[in-house]
Amino acid sequence: MSAQKESIGFIGVGLMGQGMARNLVDKGFPLTVMGHRNRKPVEELVAAGAVEAKTAKELASRSQIIFLCVTGSPQVEAVLRGDNGIIAGAKPSTVVVDCSTSDPTVTVKLAAELEAKGLHLADAPLGGTPAQAALGQLSAMVGASPEVFARIKPACEAWAQKIVHLGPVGDGHKMKLINNFLSLGYAAIYAEALTLGQKIGITPQTFDSVLRGSRMDCGFYQTFMKYVLERDRDAHKVRLTNALKDVRYLESVANEAGVANPICNAVKNSYAAAVASGKGEDYVPMLSDWIAGLNGTSLAGKG
Repeated sequence: MSAQKESIGFIGVGLMGQGMARNLVDKGFPLTVMGHRNRKPVEELVAAGAVEAKTAKELASRSQIIFLCVTGSPQVEAVLRGDNGIIAGAKPSTVVVDCSTSDPTVTVKLAAELEAKGLHLADAPLGGTPAQAALGQLSAMVGASPEVFARIKPACEAWAQKIVHLGPVGDGHKMKLINNFLSLGYAAIYAEALTLGQKIGITPQTFDSVLRGSRMDCGFYQTFMKYVLERDRDAHKVRLTNALKDVRYLESVANEAGVANPICNAVKNSYAAAVASGKGEDYVPMLSDWIAGLNGTSLAGKG
């Protein structure tokens, strides 16, 4: 393999994408980024050595591997298609890597569409937080052919410390949705358990003194509780709107597979009710405040 690093395009330099893109440019990859509604990350990346493109078509013309870190499948489709989209500007054999949490059925369909045009799609959804993205410590669940995986692995290693090649295109997004069902399901359970505890005289501090260090402790628990106990809004920056999107995608996958998923339905409804009440821009640990409020109590300022 040539020591020459492939040129990288990056679309979606938001909470996760900025740290990922910064690691790419810092580790010597030629990087092109596309303008974002928040100018600050773009300007910081350009100052670090990246080039800004005005359109996805322009970015594609400069890139051999393009990372997408956007909200979900509709945004992926929008940036791929159209007169100013990636497909219009990409050279043959360009690889598009979707790091978003997308609908696997759409991912598989898009992969076939790109292959017909001499392009390749891989899915590499993420595990971790924006803080881990900045440190290059994310995990990636990759769906790709062996050949495409071999091409994208060096670039993924710039921002991920754990990369698992699961199988063909679509498998990454399938596993990511299952993974998110576990984490978002725990968040809904934590919120309900903390509220129940508070109502019957077990404060969040007492709750944590038992759970922390036990078999039920984990990294997700710790970032969730950092908000509950310290009111650190930035402890786990995943919006409730995105959480709801993910469990809805999984519900769709389960429906297509003919699998009964009553627990996922219950989890979805916790997020759907919070988002419907206007809390969509809150972060996942803040679901605990909404559940507590429904029950006439508060988890803040106790103990």
